[in-house]
Amino acid sequence: MTDEINKALDILKDGGLILYPTDTIWGIGCDATNRDAVERIYRIKKRDDSKSMLILLDSENRLPSYVREVPEVAWELIEAADRPLTIIYPGAKNIAANLVADDGSAGIRITRDSFCKSLISRFRKPLVSTSANISGQPAPSIFSEITSEIRDSVDYIVRWRQEDIKKSAPSSIIKLDNSGRFTIIR
Repeated sequence: MTDEINKALDILKDGGLILYPTDTIWGIGCDATNRDAVERIYRIKKRDDSKSMLILLDSENRLPSYVREVPEVAWELIEAADRPLTIIYPGAKNIAANLVADDGSAGIRITRDSFCKSLISRFRKPLVSTSANISGQPAPSIFSEITSEIRDSVDYIVRWRQEDIKKSAPSSIIKLDNSGRFTIIR
């Protein structure tokens, strides 16, 4: 795993894109602070940039670096989650502008996946995580479901867990407002 993390880090530091396994599905990732890299993902996915993508963090301790004011209920939701949970927070900051929704929010998931946690920890920046598919097509939960069009469009394909055939469900999604009220999206 360490060798794959090192290779992925080199690509991310150069502003490149990786194809990698997450705690939910296979994703396309890049430095979430790099506007050009984020734009490249939108083009690959043939996706309108008004549909923002989520970011992964390795620890909830990093949330204040990317959210102006973390609603108190967020900490409880993260602690209580028994499966991957993406929270859409108001007041996103310090990420590429094209990842921030029109209302100023951004979706963030604290990953529990050991590969992703190690990669993000070493990278010291948030990582974009969006399904490795063309917008509107089914999201690949295992490596063999990823089309050659997607595979050929990234700079590095992580070789970790490519043979894994256990399918994972996508994350739950909850949207928070500044007062702590939340809406369940999925």
